[in-house]
Amino acid sequence: ALPQQVDAVVTKFGMPMGPFAMGDLAGLDIGWRSRKDRGIKSEIADALCEAGRFGQKTGKGYYKYEPGSRAALPDPEVEKLIDETLARLGRKKRVVTDDEILERMMYPMINEGAKILAEGIAARPSDIDVVWLYGYGWPIYRGGPMYWADTVGLKHIADRLAFYAKETNDPSLEPAPLLKKLADEGKTFASLAAPSKAA
Repeated sequence: ALPQQVDAVVTKFGMPMGPFAMGDLAGLDIGWRSRKDRGIKSEIADALCEAGRFGQKTGKGYYKYEPGSRAALPDPEVEKLIDETLARLGRKKRVVTDDEILERMMYPMINEGAKILAEGIAARPSDIDVVWLYGYGWPIYRGGPMYWADTVGLKHIADRLAFYAKETNDPSLEPAPLLKKLADEGKTFASLAAPSKAA
């Protein structure tokens, strides 16, 4: 999927900006330096930086920017760079649906939320929701990521995460034990915050 498709899906969902526009705003060289220090490769992002495309500060990153403007404009050079990188890696371009983009952007976040709850870092699902609503621009009408997950259905989310883990050979996408347990029991994250009944 091209950056503009991913960002459009995320902003249509209600986030203030997509990940690629955010990267351009923050500066792509920050992540690039961090990856280099840790010995991690990100083929496309690294190629952009190697070409001096650091984002808004250089007038081009995942998008291009007219002088004096912060409006992100799709750039055919980026599409060409992506195509060349895919060819070099022996990968083929495919159609990626908006639904898949939304799932792959949001479901791992829900999975991390389940891990945070299981580790006791957050006491309640609503604590995670509040942080995302007030700190990260999560669309308020969706009620926060953990609330939203309950509306989508934890079984569906766990099943899709397991599918993507297998499809991409990425074990980090396997459903967290708490998410899997709640999904298997037909429960929600909200059920974790329900007061216990006195005996």
